[in-house]
Amino acid sequence: MSDSLYAACAEVLTTCQGLKDDLAALLDPSTGFAPRLRHLCRDKIDELERTASADVSQAELDALRMEANTWGLLQALMPARKMEPASHVHPQTLLAQNPFTPTSTLAQAIMHASPLLSELVVVREWLHETASTVQHPEVTTGYWKFTKYNVMQGLRTGAGAREGLVREMDPDAVNRGDGKTLAADDAAFEKSLAQAIYSFIRAGRLDDAVELCRRAHQPWRAASIRGSLLFQWRAIANEQCDDGLDDEDDAEGWQGNQRRRLWKSTCVRAALNRVVYAALTPTPQTFTVLRSACRTWEDHLWVQISILCEEKQSSEMLKLKGCFWEGALAALEEMPAPLNGPDEEEEEEWQKEVTSALETLGGVVVEDGPPADNAFHVSQLAIILNRIQPLLDTFAAGLRDGIYDPDSSEYPTMTRFFAHLCLFLQMIEIYTPPLATQVILEAYLQVLEAAGQRELIAMYAGALGDNAVERYAMFLTSLDLSADIKERRLALTRAREHGLDVNTVAIVTAERTIEKAFEHLPPLRGPLPSIIALQPEPSNVEMLLLRSIEWTSFMEATYDTALEQATVILRYFLGTGRVNLARKLLDMLPPEIAAISEPEDRATEYLHYRQFFNIWELLDRVTECRSLEVSLMNKDTRAEWLRDYKELIEQCYEAIVKLLTEDWMLPEQTADEGVDRRHLEMLRVRQIYVPELILRLHVMLYSSREHIPGNLCVALELANVVADSRYKLYDDFLQPDGRRLGEYLGVVRQAVIAGMESGGSDPFRVLQVGA
Repeated sequence: MSDSLYAACAEVLTTCQGLKDDLAALLDPSTGFAPRLRHLCRDKIDELERTASADVSQAELDALRMEANTWGLLQALMPARKMEPASHVHPQTLLAQNPFTPTSTLAQAIMHASPLLSELVVVREWLHETASTVQHPEVTTGYWKFTKYNVMQGLRTGAGAREGLVREMDPDAVNRGDGKTLAADDAAFEKSLAQAIYSFIRAGRLDDAVELCRRAHQPWRAASIRGSLLFQWRAIANEQCDDGLDDEDDAEGWQGNQRRRLWKSTCVRAALNRVVYAALTPTPQTFTVLRSACRTWEDHLWVQISILCEEKQSSEMLKLKGCFWEGALAALEEMPAPLNGPDEEEEEEWQKEVTSALETLGGVVVEDGPPADNAFHVSQLAIILNRIQPLLDTFAAGLRDGIYDPDSSEYPTMTRFFAHLCLFLQMIEIYTPPLATQVILEAYLQVLEAAGQRELIAMYAGALGDNAVERYAMFLTSLDLSADIKERRLALTRAREHGLDVNTVAIVTAERTIEKAFEHLPPLRGPLPSIIALQPEPSNVEMLLLRSIEWTSFMEATYDTALEQATVILRYFLGTGRVNLARKLLDMLPPEIAAISEPEDRATEYLHYRQFFNIWELLDRVTECRSLEVSLMNKDTRAEWLRDYKELIEQCYEAIVKLLTEDWMLPEQTADEGVDRRHLEMLRVRQIYVPELILRLHVMLYSSREHIPGNLCVALELANVVADSRYKLYDDFLQPDGRRLGEYLGVVRQAVIAGMESGGSDPFRVLQVGA
């Protein structure tokens, strides 16, 4: 593929991206995106055929031609799918208003009443436009002149016609079943003539077929072909003239066949062994004959589309009782009632029938041209069936799986088409799968790089828009956990090279990483975890979730997102008992996040986590300080140790009581709000750690009674705080099974017994002594 075509396509893309807010301009039949690219492909084909370059294979020419045709198909279908349709009178209403409405006008109304039929007619017109060039037979100077010469010679000599030749010259002479044939030259001419007529009909050029019959001295055949035209009479149909004729000149004129139904039934019988008449009357009865004449995949598509259109038109016309021109006076007695819209249920059933018929084209065997599984044929069928998104997914999967050979001559054409198809759909606001779009565009970027078109690569990478952010974020998500934070930061800043918003990329990357981790992590529900049990090493998935916060921690602009994501991750880690991972996450966050005050609920939740880990650290320090006590301490050292020990316990007590009496991890909730997932997760965290903190505080106070006797009283007074209805801490002990309440009552009982060890039977004596 020449460099000029790459640049020309890029220029079209640049021009049309400037029109992305003007749908009418993008879908303009002459200057829209699809017509421009179709024109480029056709120009390139003409150039290659003129130069007859040996470097260009037939496969590459075929690929270019099919790409041009596919852009033509898109231009034919997309405007109707994207633009607001014009209003039309329903055929029943039209016939009720004027029972003498010509069949041509009714056929147009039937087509407009069915969006699917309208699309199929458009596809048929596209197939006419893209049909192969007709090969004209040699000009003849008379009708069966060689056969006529033999017949006349036999009559003059009295010997009769030559053995095996027909004796009459009427058109049915060879169809009487007596085995008689034409002269060899005439038979060859008839065969080429029939093929040319069929080709004209296949291309929708009936006038040319009629003229060819006349020049071949076969006016009866021309007349039979013209019988396919629907009856038209503008004067009685109240149609506007658009051909420059005055109303007076056209008032008495009519065209077409008034008895087309009769003509069609006759034609169907004649078509059983004549492909020309089968092409004129495509029906299920003539399908076998038509299929025998198909050589290319497009021929097979034309046959199916033609049959579907003809059958739909005929069935709808029958429902209308054929109007006056088909049913005469009897039709006037059964005029249908006016109707303003189609039968949706019937239309849906017919759509299933159409889909089923067209799906068979995916496996037809062709004699000429590319096969049915060619990428462009698959694309054309998917476009007709309005399955473009699955088409993109399938092609992208083929690229990933290596089905398409990058070294093949048609590979650049295919990737260019699909890349520009994705961008075209985005411009006209049709959804394209992000991953498939990225895979396709990446493949085209590789084609551009291999072709040395480096100046175009940045433009196509930047043309991805939101999809580019999504895909680059997915790439960053896939980075190995072994990549350190510096490598991640560098990979993130590279987004600027593609013209992407680094902040958005960071946010999306973090979101996708969190989503990926949660897909493999167990849900946050079920029994509450044990905090005292030995915790296993973090799994790779847990580390992935932990390190997801790095993406939004690099830049201050994403700190608000980091705050939101950090609370989600912290809730999960604490809710599963992974305290060390939660603490590690908190240490990874920039200190500036603590200064964020909006939204208030997230900022408050984050404050609660920091308060919790300050207390958790204090508990660790108390444990560490207690472990420093040794029996060989001198008096001063022991006094200093005891002072530090007592001070740490007092700090810990004050911090825990303050935390427990200030609605820790209780989200605000109005009466009209339901209990959302965040609320349930925060309650789970509270149910795990409120009892844990109280139990640890009690045990800490109880175990320090030998060094600080008053702490036993403090431990028992803590029970009053737990039982205080203002704080409702007892609720957290009761969930989910009350097991922790039993644990707490057990340690309180132990403290009461310890208070009675100094004598007496009053269990409250220790409180009085402590006071």
